[in-house]
Amino acid sequence: MTFYETINYIIDANNLYFIIKQSHRKEKGHIMEAEYLPDIKPTSEYKNVTLENTFDSLNSSENGLTDNEATNRLNKFGYNELVEKKRNLLLEFVQRYWGPMPWLLELAMGLSFILKHYLEGIIIFILLTINAIIGHIHAQGSQKAIDLLKKKLAIKAKILRNGKWIEKDARELVPGDVIVIKLGDIIPADAKIIEGELSVDESALTGESMPVNVQLSDIIYSGSIVKQGEAKCIIVNTGTNTYFGKTANLVKIAKPKSHQQQIMMAIVKYMMYLAIVMSMLIFIYALSTNIGILTILTFAVIFLMGAIPVALPAVLTIVQAIGAMELVKKGVLVTRLDSIEDAASIDVLCLDKTGTITQNKLSITDYITFQQYNKEDVILMASLASKEEGMDIIDLAIINYAKSIGINFTAYKQLSYTPFNPSIKRTEAIIEINKKRFKVVKGAAQIIISLCQPMDKDVIDKANKIIENF
Repeated sequence: MTFYETINYIIDANNLYFIIKQSHRKEKGHIMEAEYLPDIKPTSEYKNVTLENTFDSLNSSENGLTDNEATNRLNKFGYNELVEKKRNLLLEFVQRYWGPMPWLLELAMGLSFILKHYLEGIIIFILLTINAIIGHIHAQGSQKAIDLLKKKLAIKAKILRNGKWIEKDARELVPGDVIVIKLGDIIPADAKIIEGELSVDESALTGESMPVNVQLSDIIYSGSIVKQGEAKCIIVNTGTNTYFGKTANLVKIAKPKSHQQQIMMAIVKYMMYLAIVMSMLIFIYALSTNIGILTILTFAVIFLMGAIPVALPAVLTIVQAIGAMELVKKGVLVTRLDSIEDAASIDVLCLDKTGTITQNKLSITDYITFQQYNKEDVILMASLASKEEGMDIIDLAIINYAKSIGINFTAYKQLSYTPFNPSIKRTEAIIEINKKRFKVVKGAAQIIISLCQPMDKDVIDKANKIIENF
């Protein structure tokens, strides 16, 4: 039987005591070195866990993993990617003949052949096949585009392996790996910060348009984007075990009803009701006039076939395919044709976050001046207290706006720049022009007002009233 045992040694060295932990595996009376493979835990459980306990839980250290340890974990946890089922193209195409609307068309086709109306039956089959082919071709084209995008967007990660920093595909990350992430990186897996601070855009996960500031021992999530800073982190979960992976799995298992299919079935239902009523009236009339049963059945079939809109599915599919092509020109990739109709049929949209439905971009709409300064002065000073390389979304909005209205600040030299700090709520810069230096401060209005004391009370009251109105 195999089990793990932790042995603690206390060593006396010049009256200094050190506690050394060694993990061994006992097997058949022998002590052998072995790697302990960690169990999968939800990312949320690592939030309130100390860094020391995190390293112990993942059987890792700040020196990262060895190649052998990483290989063992890769075999246990799999690659850091969302696994997709292998697609059978033939089966996917055949499945397009299966469903409520195809069943109705197939029923009409069967009745046509029974009554020896072969031409009508063939026409229905052709329409059904056209519908299936268009949908299949579009789905294949969208999938190829998605596969190409995946290859182009393959993320690289800087990983600490065998005590050395190397660059590998992010799909090869495993729990316990130590990585470094910096400005502009997409976070490749759920991780806990062990050194440094970051400003992270989590809008893809939470819908929050403003970046979140994270620091030592905080959790960062796969799919987020680093907007500021640099940090050393330990991976706690990969692939489908990440927060993003669990969300993606929920989307996969969701089976929403197609709005288009609901409308078509409603049309067919009421037309069938009408056809049945008309068939009953014909049956009653036929009984009173001694018309043969075959003739009655023929009329009944005609009414039932007339109740099924044979060409409607093909027409709708063609219209949606054209719509999908137009959307592609605008940068929208449609993977399922029915989704166009689903999106177009929304009557009420309920949202709890602003960043989810907007372009997730900040822009300047207006700014107010005080005393002798004009609007150009304000935007110039704000630009000087910003830094384009820092990729701060507020700084970028100000700089881009200044450029758009023709503000020229190339003559000014930024000697130093202090990024925004939540604790002081401001950004600072030392500027030089014509051998003269001055400081520019940009930040929360209340903080700026407090730095401008003493000021005219009327000016302060006016500023506070404007802030309140905003």
